[in-house]
Amino acid sequence: MEKLILNWGFLYFPEDKTTYIPAAIEMLLLFLIVFFLFKWLRKNSAKQAAEAQKLEERALKERDKRIEIEKKHL
Repeated sequence: MEKLILNWGFLYFPEDKTTYIPAAIEMLLLFLIVFFLFKWLRKNSAKQAAEAQKLEERALKERDKRIEIEKKHL
């Protein structure tokens, strides 16, 4: 246990806590960027899924029409 405590010398906790302010601001900024990026990605993904659904429905309708036309000719 004593060796573990001695190896923690690399940790630095400054007496002047104002040095934490830039890091806190940067972390807050990064969290905001990530939050809005995540919202944008979800919105964009839902939009693309809706477009893909429309394309799939259109392709299936066209396939069904072709099948009906081929059945009439036979």
